[in-house]
Amino acid sequence: MRLAVFDCDGTLSDGQAGVCNAMAVAFETAELGEPDMHQVRRIVGLSLPQAIRSLAPDADEDQLLAAVEAYKAAFRQSREDGSLREPLFDGIPDLLRRLHGSGWTLGVATGKSDRGLNSTLSVNGLTDLFTTLHTADRHPSKPHPAMLEAAMADAGAGRMDTVMIGDTVYDIQMAANAGTRSVGVAWGYHEPQELLDAGAVGVAQTMEELEALLNG
Repeated sequence: MRLAVFDCDGTLSDGQAGVCNAMAVAFETAELGEPDMHQVRRIVGLSLPQAIRSLAPDADEDQLLAAVEAYKAAFRQSREDGSLREPLFDGIPDLLRRLHGSGWTLGVATGKSDRGLNSTLSVNGLTDLFTTLHTADRHPSKPHPAMLEAAMADAGAGRMDTVMIGDTVYDIQMAANAGTRSVGVAWGYHEPQELLDAGAVGVAQTMEELEALLNG
């Protein structure tokens, strides 16, 4: 049993435009001013309430709730009207199929919603490759280990046989909290040195490097 659990946004797919647009709507609706888009990109991976709280620490509870609901509505509207773009990073489909074909069990642990993750995977024809899927709808926010622990339970995998792959320190910290190893990717939202400092065994610059780190 070898279990590879992937983050989604910033690791499998590039959804920063949709995140930034929805967050701008959320802040305007909740009268929180304009969000710092650099900081918005850096909180990708956290569950939505925690992400907004990090961006607007002085917001009251009513503003926080309004921002969360406005973000969800804006994201849902963009998906329904066809304006949402969450392309997979180049090489991801082939990498996932190679890993699956060579005996890896695949999973996802993401701050996205169930609906958002299912849409990303189904649109790209990847759903059947994954054995276990866990989202912020059913678990505490990263870096809490709940999502990763649930993935291991689903797959029957031990800590030594599991690796978390992600682009943020939240992913790497979650792996540490769950007692598994982690591999970072350089094409997401946090810098490679941040991932290494958080405990990643390596940071891949390419799909080939990621595959080698997983199989090494």
